[in-house]
Amino acid sequence: MTTRVSRLTLARQRPMKGGFETFSWYFMRVSGALLLLIAVLHLMIMHVYIGVENITFAVVAERWTGTWGPFWRVYDLALLTFGLVHGFNGLRWVIDDYIHRPGWNAAFKAIVGILATIVIMMGAYIIFSFQA
Repeated sequence: MTTRVSRLTLARQRPMKGGFETFSWYFMRVSGALLLLIAVLHLMIMHVYIGVENITFAVVAERWTGTWGPFWRVYDLALLTFGLVHGFNGLRWVIDDYIHRPGWNAAFKAIVGILATIVIMMGAYIIFSFQA
């Protein structure tokens, strides 16, 4: 006898215990929705309105140093942060799915957390220290 598993049962279920895992579960849904909005807006502005062939250093410099500079810097930092944290959180779940030894699991998660922190800090430094 074969059992049929619906696609919905394969999705990661919301943790019932609360704490960090529940926060992480909700964060993935909220950040995914926010990423959809800000990434599509980014694509529409940079690739359609400005045009890929017109994106140069001068365009980005004007965007970050012009009148709307603070807005665009925060916007780009939000895109970077939500994208990276969303992706690294997904990677953390993949580690849980495939690495079952507690020591290795914790080690890989620590490496992922350190890498995420370093990349976000590098991006934030570049975004906010940029001067044309």
